[in-house]
Formats: sequence, C-alpha cells, structure tokens
Amino acid sequence: MLDDVLDKIYESILDGDAPGASEGVQEALDLGGDPSVILNQGMIEAMGEVGALYEAQEIFVPEMLIAARAMKAGLTILRPKLVEGGVEPIGKVILGTVQGDLHDIGKNLVGMMMEGKGFEVIDLGTDVPHAKFVEAIREHQPEILGMSALLTTTMTSMKTVIEALKEAGLREQVKVMIGGAPVTGAFAESVGADRFSPDASAAANDALALMQM
Repeated sequence: MLDDVLDKIYESILDGDAPGASEGVQEALDLGGDPSVILNQGMIEAMGEVGALYEAQEIFVPEMLIAARAMKAGLTILRPKLVEGGVEPIGKVILGTVQGDLHDIGKNLVGMMMEGKGFEVIDLGTDVPHAKFVEAIREHQPEILGMSALLTTTMTSMKTVIEALKEAGLREQVKVMIGGAPVTGAFAESVGADRFSPDASAAANDALALMQM
C-alpha cells in the first residue's frame, strides 16, 4: 500500500501535479511511512528523473519548473516531520542573485532542484549586496554558496563577493558556484569560483559533487 502511494508521489512530481504531490505525502505519512523514505523514494528519485529528462532534452525549463514546484509542495508537508525525526539535510546552500540584478527564475529553479537533492536551501533573493552574502555565510555556515547573474553588467559583482569572502576570512569555508546566461566556465575560473553550472539540473549535480570534495 505504501509503495503505491510512493509511486503516486513520484508520478505527481513528474507530472507537475502539486496538489497530487501534497496529498500523496500526507497519505504516506498517515500510513505510517518513514519521512526519510518518502523523501528519498518518492521525491528525490522523481527529481533525479526530471533532471535526467531535462539533460536528454525530453523536457524543458517550463516542465522542470512545474515539476520542481510540485516537489516543493510535497516538501512543505514533509519538512516538519523530517525535522521531528532528526533527518538532516545532506548539506546547506545559500543562493542569491547578485547586486544590481533582479532576475530570479533561474535562481529559484536551482533552489528547487537542490532541495530535490536533499539540500537545505537559504535563498537571499535578488539584488543581494556582497555584505549580505558575507553576513549570511557567517550566520548559517553553509557548505555551498550559489550566485546568479543574468546581465553582463552585474557579473563583476560575483568577483566582488568572492573578494569580500576572502577579506572576511570565510572563503576557505565555502564552495562557490556561479551561473546565469552570460556566465562561462572561463569567467568562473577568472574570478576564483569553484564551479560554473550551465543550468539548474547541472547545478544540483555539481552541488552534490562539491560536497564530496
């Protein structure tokens, strides 16, 4: 019976059915399902399939965004039970769009894909000044910082943040990932970032890889 409900959660996320995902999670909990099993078998596996379909170009950003929102709806029901059960996230990520840039769709999708991998995500929003990134890292002690920029004119803010982390003595404590339409691997290397991720699916996988370094 529980396996059937886990399948329902999985399919609801693949279909982008947020109410179905929420109902499935609640049903699984009512049946006495272990929150960590619901998370891993019902949700994380589904988001892994979504990422694979995106990389195979069988689905595109709108479909991935809808699936991620369905996952997030289910996670809203599940998260308090995970906390009660002492289930720890695999890591902590701080995300933000750099100062001067108000674009957030890509960043939001990265956040949802990372949550789908089991990360705790702290989203600082858009137009984030370097001092706010530094303050958040000092407060939350994340393993990973992810920065986004959609404008060539705001890309330089990424370097400003990395330099500010060095000045604050925090650079060695966090892996820095960057992304956005104008960002390249060469740019990431030039500003001292640890990883450039071309899209949300890659970013989630890159975050997992960085946790193992």
